[in-house]
Amino acid sequence: MSEPVVAIVVPCYNEEEVLPETIRRLQALRGELVEEKMISPKSALLFVDDGSHDDTWKIIYKASLRHPEVKGLKLARNAGHQNALLAGLFAAKTHADCLISIDADLQDDLSAIREFVQKFREGYDIVYGVRRRRDTDTWFKRHTAQGFYRLMKMFGVDLVYNHADYRLMSRRAVEALEQFGEVNLFLRGIVPLLGFRSAAVYYDRKERLAGKTKYPLKKMIAFALDGVTSFSVTPIRFISLIGFLSFVVSLIFGAYFLFLKWAGHTETGWTSLITSIWLLGGLQLIALGLIGEYVGKIYKETKRRPRYIVDLDLWNWPLPQRLSPSASSEEAEAAKRLRP
Repeated sequence: MSEPVVAIVVPCYNEEEVLPETIRRLQALRGELVEEKMISPKSALLFVDDGSHDDTWKIIYKASLRHPEVKGLKLARNAGHQNALLAGLFAAKTHADCLISIDADLQDDLSAIREFVQKFREGYDIVYGVRRRRDTDTWFKRHTAQGFYRLMKMFGVDLVYNHADYRLMSRRAVEALEQFGEVNLFLRGIVPLLGFRSAAVYYDRKERLAGKTKYPLKKMIAFALDGVTSFSVTPIRFISLIGFLSFVVSLIFGAYFLFLKWAGHTETGWTSLITSIWLLGGLQLIALGLIGEYVGKIYKETKRRPRYIVDLDLWNWPLPQRLSPSASSEEAEAAKRLRP
């Protein structure tokens, strides 16, 4: 097999602290793989700016002017990590034989990319990067993540355990992914559904080099809820089961209280009454909220709004000039003013 053209897609959101080092390390790795004749010299790095508020786009743009292998894609607004990743994959698929997605924080082991490419050359369309352990996570994050995978498995969702969004996909796998038109796209669940030949590469995750995590507890909960409700109706069936059990229990207690009345042992008891009201009221509110979550997803799907809007695509736009690595910031700013 000849050297494949590889595109490494990196979603970025407010990553100005770590991005220069990320670009440098990915460039070095790309250069090594080209020298080893594992990948084609046409291989590139695509950085997707997901509506950042800092200098993330300036860093990407200047790097693209100095280095032809660095490409940039700017979204008009923050669309979320999953949508930014999709935007990069769909923009790069026509230029590459396979695409590798990786986060900008450099926590994923870059050396695994060499194994990704080797697996692709062996005929695998999808290669998952899977963490061996979670030593770098806090106790809370480690146990909640493990609980999430167990919960998804219990609900019948086919996920690769300890795999996030560090993976390789062939061009035809990305083209198949593009056929999924839903707005609420949960990639960790969708990719295994493609059915193409797949393999796993195990690696150790590192500490974040700089900056802050973009997935605080609130976002992690929302992400988990999206994953569950996007792939399974088991929660609604579970609520139905609770309702049925509550009905059976109420019949049993009703018969019991009727027996007490006939036997002349009834007493006025507010405790049991208030407890049952609050219990059933809470269950009803939970059920309504869960059903509302599904209805909300249906509402979003029916509107058919685009998942993201591209503001600027440097890959498909011929740059007016290239700068040498030693170019001054004034030269870079002058070139910046020439953009469309």
